Amino acid sequence: MTVLISVVAFWFWLEQRTRWKLFEYLPPLIFIYASPVLLSNFGVIPFENGAYDFLRKYGLPMFIVLMLIKVDVLGAVRIMGKGVFVMLIGSIGVVFGGVLAYTLGQSIQWAPYFPLPEDSWRAFGTLAGSWIGGTGNMTAAHAGLEGTAGDLTMAAAADQMVYLVWLPILLGSKAFADHFNRWMKVPENRIAQMENAAAKFDSRDSAPNMTSLLYLALLAIGFTWIALGLSEILPPVVVGGATVITAGTWLILLVTTFALIASVTPARRLPAAQPIAMAIIYVYVARVGATMDLSDASFSTIGAFVMMAYVWIFIHGAFILVGAWLFRVDLHTVAIASAANIGGAASAPIVAAHHRETLVPASILMALIGYALGNYLAILTGRIGQLIGG
Repeated sequence: MTVLISVVAFWFWLEQRTRWKLFEYLPPLIFIYASPVLLSNFGVIPFENGAYDFLRKYGLPMFIVLMLIKVDVLGAVRIMGKGVFVMLIGSIGVVFGGVLAYTLGQSIQWAPYFPLPEDSWRAFGTLAGSWIGGTGNMTAAHAGLEGTAGDLTMAAAADQMVYLVWLPILLGSKAFADHFNRWMKVPENRIAQMENAAAKFDSRDSAPNMTSLLYLALLAIGFTWIALGLSEILPPVVVGGATVITAGTWLILLVTTFALIASVTPARRLPAAQPIAMAIIYVYVARVGATMDLSDASFSTIGAFVMMAYVWIFIHGAFILVGAWLFRVDLHTVAIASAANIGGAASAPIVAAHHRETLVPASILMALIGYALGNYLAILTGRIGQLIGG
């Protein structure tokens, strides 16, 4: 555990200390995952350890609780209005695109050169978690679908390689905003209404004290304990001979539901939940990297997966544009909605600041909605692929 936490702390320290340009293209997440891979494969740390088991069984569910109790759906709707529905259509596009990309990957006759295993639906579901919510949903979906370290490697590689192309598209789209808005017949007062609503929203956390931290611990540990108990007694769900909801899947779905229920109570106002959650999830990512055996890695498989991910992202883009046409929303909202899906809470504010800085709070709220949906829809994406693949 000391090694894993040290790896996470080191890479964030290096990013903040040096401000290297490298981290704009390869965020610390990549190095946090890769460093334990090297450490375990060179024998510095083991492939299996009780610390890894602890993080998987207890750390991940507690992270989900702390992440999701901050979700504020009504706040996002007040500011972005119909833009929230555009983001939801984009999320549906991620599900549809993931299933279609998996199906294409299985049917195209490139198997001798770029083999995609039949069980790569786990990797597609894992990446869907990142593209609907964020890193936390990616790891939660990975656990819920009982994926291997190789599945997370494929998902993480595709996530970064595709976003290196997609982010400049979202940022550069600002130049076409006026033409796009006229073409979509966007109401002229829409942007002014959003900015007025955003100005009234206060997203600041108060300073945490001992009592608030105890409340957070009670929620995180209590919900984890209840969800673990229920997941062990609830029966598995079998569809067409395939087990689509296992005990691990029940755990992720239950703890997600409990946290979202808590988010409509005063628990949402508890400070420090998000930074604690993110600290946990980065250590968990390091834990997954430590279990990756490079002797089992197939770089041709990763290449095939990345190619399908490019097909997938443009299907999501098509859905986003259809949503913009249906609801007559501006290009700024479209870019923020896509960033809230594909980039999550880390990237949505960057896109928002580039388009309309006043919409940064709304972009964070939209990304949190992605967090809320990510676990459900990512697991759904993977399981549909499982059923298609037989």
